[in-house]
Amino acid sequence: MKTKAIFFDLFETLITEFSDGRRISNRSYNYMELLGLAAEEFKKEWGSRQQKRMTGFFSDYPAVLKDILENRNLKYYDEAVQYLYQERIQEKMIPFVNIRSDIIELLENLRNNNIKIGLISNCTEEEVRYWHGSMLAQYFDKIIFSYEVGIAKPDVKIYQLACEGLSVTPEETIFVGDGGSNELDGANSAGLRVYHAIWFNTYVESNYKKIDKPKEIIKEI
Repeated sequence: MKTKAIFFDLFETLITEFSDGRRISNRSYNYMELLGLAAEEFKKEWGSRQQKRMTGFFSDYPAVLKDILENRNLKYYDEAVQYLYQERIQEKMIPFVNIRSDIIELLENLRNNNIKIGLISNCTEEEVRYWHGSMLAQYFDKIIFSYEVGIAKPDVKIYQLACEGLSVTPEETIFVGDGGSNELDGANSAGLRVYHAIWFNTYVESNYKKIDKPKEIIKEI
């Protein structure tokens, strides 16, 4: 069946937060000093709220911190929370600044071949604050941010919603992602053709066809 549309994951597929295996931004915050919580304990609390963060249960980053602090019977200091919030916004801006040229070339090629282009991203509002000002946004016909729709990958409903948004069937659609959040299995279960992007992230294992260069996707359409 002819391919009519392609959906991409965002982080570690179109943009990356890492360079040479290390996170680009400096995340060495003193959570004990700022929040009264050790870094490892903060990480545990943060991770336990992953699903609720991705599906918009929490309205924003400060709301997550408030929930963590209340759960730990710690005082909420607005100045400290706002400092961490602004730092996170700036941290999440970095990947949008330098988009790889071969990613742009791929999107140009798809558009020139009349392939509809969509995005399905598990994210929170501060993580994609700079999406609309980036070079990427102009190429996309449909954008699905999990926190806005209340559904996150790998739930098949988010892929179905995406296909409906472009008026295509899953069988006419490709999904490309690095494999985080079990997104490849979710896309496969929803009936999309799945490709595993490994040009940024090589750490996720899968049985799906691996693509190590963005331009190689064109051969699969």
